[in-house]
Amino acid sequence: MKIRNRRVQKRLFNGLIPPKVFITFGNMKTISILIPKTAVASGVTAARYLFTTANQFLQASGKEPLFNVQMVGTDKEIRIQDGAYSITTDAFLEDSGQADLVIIPPIFGDMQTALALNEDTIPWITKQRDMGAEVASLCIGAFLLASTGMLNGKKCSTHWAFYNEFKEMFPEVEVVDGGVITEENGIYSSGGANSIWNLLLYLLEKYTDRDMAILASKYFAIDIDRDSQAAFMMFTGQKDHNDEQVKQAQEYIETNYHEKMTVDELAEMVAVSRRSFERRFKQATNNTVVEYLQRVKIEAAKRSFESTRKNITEVMFDVGYTDSKAFRNVFKKITGLTPIEYRNKYNKDVTAVA
Repeated sequence: MKIRNRRVQKRLFNGLIPPKVFITFGNMKTISILIPKTAVASGVTAARYLFTTANQFLQASGKEPLFNVQMVGTDKEIRIQDGAYSITTDAFLEDSGQADLVIIPPIFGDMQTALALNEDTIPWITKQRDMGAEVASLCIGAFLLASTGMLNGKKCSTHWAFYNEFKEMFPEVEVVDGGVITEENGIYSSGGANSIWNLLLYLLEKYTDRDMAILASKYFAIDIDRDSQAAFMMFTGQKDHNDEQVKQAQEYIETNYHEKMTVDELAEMVAVSRRSFERRFKQATNNTVVEYLQRVKIEAAKRSFESTRKNITEVMFDVGYTDSKAFRNVFKKITGLTPIEYRNKYNKDVTAVA
């Protein structure tokens, strides 16, 4: 909702806007939010909401709005999110003019189908980039951005649950494991779900200043500096492949993760030489054997921390670790949090001792 009455604006934001926050920024920036067919509604509304609210902050302090926010697409009305919603665009792609920033929201459903439905937006994205626009994809909007080819040879963030599919479709793009925000020469991408807010705040800070971004983060109750989605990642094993011997090893690891096992023993179990086994395992799962075993163990530890009152040492032994330093280091590497931090964050009953 746009607040037009400046007196109402000032009352609403009273105490939230320190007078020193606002300086005079440069010329108005045009932000074009692309509305793909099958877009995720929350990605569209979050982007529009943040930058229009920033304009309201400016107006409440007696400044001129900075952002010209427009929703653009191939049609006047676009059905999104499996037809559950519709969005009325402000301009057709060909009439939208030159943007300073193009935002690509997440897309919904089968990725191959979604990309086919939106292939006519790719020339427009490419043209905007060629004219000097920066481009940002939110969550799995990275699939549409990657379809332009402009991510080839570059790094990219996307939702952790889509890593394997993204890597298969766009092998020329390097996915940043666990990344919330990735920037490559004016091309931005974000991690999964609510990570889109972190990228939007990052872009707001880039176009304004740190104080404005902090103000918006407080208003929207968003953690402004979260830099990893690792704590939210659920490891379910990568079995979307046809190597039956590797699958056999995976299933053995997942059933017996609490026991001591070596790569040599696993290779011998499936009757493959160690060198061949390691190569095939990495090719099939995108993890080394050791990495896979670590991730299975840590996933089991995460579930224990979430649902039991066991202390750190008990959980460590349950998942097959005997060295507390090694356990803590691997846990932090995979989740981005220490075992204590993870338990305190995701277990409602945090009375268990460390």
